[in-house]
Amino acid sequence: MRTFRGGLLIGLAVAVAVAAVAAAYELYDTRTLKRTVRRGEVLCGVNKGLPGFSIPDDKGNWTGFDVDFCRAVAAAIFNDPNKARFIPLDANERFKELQSRKVDILSRNSTWSMSREENYDLYFPAVAYYDGQGFMLPRLRKIDSALDLNDSKVCVQEATTTQLNLADYFRTNNMKYQEIKFGKLDDVIKAYESGQCDTLTADVSQLYALRLNLGKPGDHVILPDVISKEPLAPVVRQRDDDWMMIVKWTLYAMINAEELGVTSKNIDEALKSKKPDVMRLVGTEGSYGEDLGLTKDWAARIIRHVGNYGEVYERNVGSESRLKIPRGLNQLWSAGGIQYAPPIR
Repeated sequence: MRTFRGGLLIGLAVAVAVAAVAAAYELYDTRTLKRTVRRGEVLCGVNKGLPGFSIPDDKGNWTGFDVDFCRAVAAAIFNDPNKARFIPLDANERFKELQSRKVDILSRNSTWSMSREENYDLYFPAVAYYDGQGFMLPRLRKIDSALDLNDSKVCVQEATTTQLNLADYFRTNNMKYQEIKFGKLDDVIKAYESGQCDTLTADVSQLYALRLNLGKPGDHVILPDVISKEPLAPVVRQRDDDWMMIVKWTLYAMINAEELGVTSKNIDEALKSKKPDVMRLVGTEGSYGEDLGLTKDWAARIIRHVGNYGEVYERNVGSESRLKIPRGLNQLWSAGGIQYAPPIR
């Protein structure tokens, strides 16, 4: 009898524990969206200051590719892109701050990798920017290939995939180098400018941005070599499926809009369109927005207030910006790139 009762008690304890975990997961699934709506704004973790991607002016107004993505999420939810609040985060604190719910979404030039999803319990819903790691060095070094960087002193930010890729590249090519590492990007740049190192490595997009802040940008060259895959993506917490779907489909709506030729300038005309693909995008057919927990016109809100993917790219980092980074891989799949979004249907 005692054994039976003991087994019964253990069974009940396990059942209660399983039920508690299930309830917690159910609550966690919808917590971010509900809390965001109740709060009235989206909390976005961004880079502290990277031209073209996220940077504040002297009045605290933020601009950039990553900033605009956060505004697009706010537009989808609130019909107001200004209901996004930006919280600057260092590279070494970004994932922990997302885990601790200091921010709702990380939109901060972060590379999607398996270990980051597994170790930090995070999701990277979709690739916003296809990038790769490269090298910048003084033009006076007269080097035009990364294979000629043997015995270089390389400045790098520690605790990043950049540091790991640097080691892999030199080891693979049987070259020697001296690593000059710093925890903060500002210290990396200062070391490079002061001559502590003769080479700087980072994502190519980041190198374009950092070069603008140097005293004489024209005295520095970015090598054509790309040594890694760096799919940059927004980041959310796992077991938060409702929120993950909104973040993912915000990006996909912007990419689909560009493919369909729907822009911030012609959105009113698009709302009158009888083309099925356009109607599903802008919400005049189907219940796709409502299925996300939003309104029928969720994507139209994004496009009206922020623009399609191409508009956001060109004004922040492309032809209309100071960086003038070619679209390259970030061109639409139909125009020679690899940006590709599943259809809204």
